[in-house]
Amino acid sequence: MPSTQTPPLAGAAIDPPSLRPPIDDAVIERVEPETLRARLSALKAEGYSMLLDLGAVDYSERTPRFDVVYHLLKMPVTPSSVESVGKPARVRVLCGVNGPQPHVPSVMDLWRSADWAEREVFDLFGITFDGHADLRRIQMPYDWEGHPLRKDYPARGAARERSPRPSFANKSNVQAGTPASGRTLEALQEQVKRAREGKLP
Repeated sequence: MPSTQTPPLAGAAIDPPSLRPPIDDAVIERVEPETLRARLSALKAEGYSMLLDLGAVDYSERTPRFDVVYHLLKMPVTPSSVESVGKPARVRVLCGVNGPQPHVPSVMDLWRSADWAEREVFDLFGITFDGHADLRRIQMPYDWEGHPLRKDYPARGAARERSPRPSFANKSNVQAGTPASGRTLEALQEQVKRAREGKLP
């Protein structure tokens, strides 16, 4: 299997795997979304029976913006020495996807361990896995707005970003992280109430 660690991708940023040193016990491949399912099926047929992990990364300045990453492990199926068991074959498959609603095919039917991992990537990055049996949020509440691990996600969250910050929130004599109390808490509650009622300028 040829490794495609070194060629950069289109766009302003370099493909991050090309900047890392080679991984002695793993091959890194990059595939297109159209061939992802076929390549993963072929790897499973070759003996990569364990999906160790499935994740995603947001490279907001790069095209394609997202990488969906699959970590596969090939374990011996016949009696083997301790040395050979201790050095299993590994493959990391990267699939770049783009667009406001990126999607790739689900591999839940190939590896059952992909179930919750695909849900987590869907929840936190907004990448849809076509054919997943139960694709819904797994960490954030069902009514949560947006996907928190995207680089353009507001630091305070989409809903809180629309709520006002109190004018006294950045006082330098209060240690960061100290919860409001006493008259400060009352004033904050009153200011938030007035903002929600539309009474603030």
